[in-house]
Amino acid sequence: MKRRTFLQTLALFSGGLVLAGPDVFARTRKAKQTLTGTVKARGKKLADVVVSDGFTVAKTDKRGQFELPANPQARFVFVSIPAGYEFPQEKGLARHYLPISGGKGKKYDFELQPLGRDDSKHSFIIWADPQVKDATDVKLMMQDSVPDAQKLVQSLGKDALVHGIGVGDLVWDNHKLFPDYSKAVGAIGIPFFQALGNHDMDYRQGGDETSDVTFQKIFGPTYYSFNRGKAHYIVLDDVRYLGKEREYDGHLNEQQLAWIKQDLSHVPKDHLVIINAHIPISNAVKNREELFALLQGYQVHIMTGHTHTNYHMLREGVHEHVHGTVCGAWWSGAICTDGTPNGYGVYEVNGNQLQWFYKSTGKDKSHQISLDMEKLTGQNRFIANVWNWDPAWKVEWYADGKPMGALQNTKGYDPEAVRTMKGDKLPARRAFAEPARTEHLFMSHVGPEVKQVRVVATDRFGNQYEATAATA
Repeated sequence: MKRRTFLQTLALFSGGLVLAGPDVFARTRKAKQTLTGTVKARGKKLADVVVSDGFTVAKTDKRGQFELPANPQARFVFVSIPAGYEFPQEKGLARHYLPISGGKGKKYDFELQPLGRDDSKHSFIIWADPQVKDATDVKLMMQDSVPDAQKLVQSLGKDALVHGIGVGDLVWDNHKLFPDYSKAVGAIGIPFFQALGNHDMDYRQGGDETSDVTFQKIFGPTYYSFNRGKAHYIVLDDVRYLGKEREYDGHLNEQQLAWIKQDLSHVPKDHLVIINAHIPISNAVKNREELFALLQGYQVHIMTGHTHTNYHMLREGVHEHVHGTVCGAWWSGAICTDGTPNGYGVYEVNGNQLQWFYKSTGKDKSHQISLDMEKLTGQNRFIANVWNWDPAWKVEWYADGKPMGALQNTKGYDPEAVRTMKGDKLPARRAFAEPARTEHLFMSHVGPEVKQVRVVATDRFGNQYEATAATA
């Protein structure tokens, strides 16, 4: 864990965690000191609840008590909220942790609130890269993204269990805007957990060990776990600051890997494991194979962002969802650099099964395809962008109502992204944004006699989406 000292004040809702004692982090603690506390719910002592300081993982005994050897680098004690209990929160921000202080005889007690109902079926949303940098960005987030997420949550039903996870780049280096991000997710009306992104780090204050001081002051530990139903959620810090300017890479330090191994030892193999981090793990975290070795035997989904594009990576037992962004192309337009609309992922857990769709901001959930028609000499060409496509989808097309068969995916640039971002003058607000090649495009040509093209995409769950375009 990273060595630092800071102050943190947490005022919690009723039914959340109860914090007691001084909240000033100690610089040093004796090696033989232990961290002790109790986990209760409405006065009842809870056994077999997983508690950790990021170095050691322990379970509470039959009296609800736990004991951890004090590690001088540990900064938090956090509870892996068990299934069947509410997520402790403060104005929407998850508060499943207590800051470690050096007070003699300090107890780290957690008071949980039972849900009082089955949570095997629940939903969650993934917000990737809100990445606000100034007041204009915040205004766009509050007037567009927040109301859309509120409406989505309401559509799931008043009794639905829903939580959110922000998978990094909550802000864009301007840490004074963390409260604005917090206000935004708090307004959605669901508990929100956070992961650290490269733009959420403190630069030029040392190495990786000093890079998340500000983040931890506001959001707590940078890696932890929690449970709901038969789903085990793990949030990781996979951004390693290299200590120079803004240089970083994708990496999981040995401390996290050792913690993950301990944490997973308490998770049954038939439970769904949902990993959440910022940098895509399957292709951009240098020591990813060490993580995948720990995940063998589990059904795993990974939720990441960072690229400002939307795509899927699949390997045996692991499905990684790389999300399009809340901010689109850095709040400069309505799409990401691959043509994916700005938006977020929506997921439904049922037992240990997962279904999902991508929700475009300001659009109905049925909006899953863009269709572009281009006139060529003697024929027309159409390009369909099916942004949440993966190899289990089927994409077909029709010419004037006549079935023409399947379309094969191809690599290329989304036409709208080219029109709105290509060149050093576009987009007007942030001209550095450029179109990105993507694999979720589908293309074909039609003769001049064809008046209309319709593309139908069927996702892996049997849901059909379509888009039409006239050739004239």
